[in-house]
Amino acid sequence: MPSECPQARAAPSPPPEGAKETWDGPTFPCESLIHPDWLRPDWQLPADWPAIRAFMTTRAGGVSQGLHASMNLGRAVEDEPAAVAANRALLARALGAPAVFLHQVHGADVLKLDGTHLDGERPRFDAAISTSLGLGCAIQVADCLPVLFAARGGVGGAHAGWRGLAAGVLEHTVAALCEASGSAPDELHAWLGPCIGPQRFEVGAEVLQAFGSDPAAPDARFFVYRANAAGEPRWLADLPALARARLRAAGLRHIGGGHWCTLSEPSRFFSFRHERLAGRMAAAISLI
Repeated sequence: MPSECPQARAAPSPPPEGAKETWDGPTFPCESLIHPDWLRPDWQLPADWPAIRAFMTTRAGGVSQGLHASMNLGRAVEDEPAAVAANRALLARALGAPAVFLHQVHGADVLKLDGTHLDGERPRFDAAISTSLGLGCAIQVADCLPVLFAARGGVGGAHAGWRGLAAGVLEHTVAALCEASGSAPDELHAWLGPCIGPQRFEVGAEVLQAFGSDPAAPDARFFVYRANAAGEPRWLADLPALARARLRAAGLRHIGGGHWCTLSEPSRFFSFRHERLAGRMAAAISLI
């Protein structure tokens, strides 16, 4: 296996006209192509598991300009299409595999990936799993919570905004990955990426009710009352804590991450609440 990827230390170049979103090169691991600012899961996987590559992009390391500088991966935020394609190719190179981007709809459905999902329309799902070597999944976010999963024979990713989280997207992903990989829930490893943090995520009563919490007596583990400037009732919600509780209830023992706030660090992370047309980051994972 090569010890270093071709042109690993070269700075990103401007995107060529008609840039492709996937990389046609070899699929060996490219550690040095993962930007030093990007985040890596802190899990300790068993030595006898197949190799798994996982990371979470930040704003750094891409070719987009202006508001979208520089590693924007979203197509629907008025960035130059060629820049988005070049950034997605950079992600594929770093992952060592092509990654499927979903059409996320704040739901709870899970897709089992195969090679046909690399072409054509993006499938409308909020989570995906893969048991195929060299076929990864990418979860786009800009305040919602991305969750990556690793199993002995498979990987997965979920987009967990509050609606999808309340609807069971994490539980559905755990069930799908366990079935596909022949694993038990307590064998899975989960990692929570950056999202809007518990000091900034202001919500209304409908969010508490979606999680079965009474606004008159909210569960203080997840919701803290704080009226807004107009005196209207609002609560601060802890999205990572809600996710951890649901994962534990689903049987997981290995859960990491969830310590970053996208809205509090707009120079490092894209945040929808900071700028509606800001870019999108991605949490990506693949068996390699």
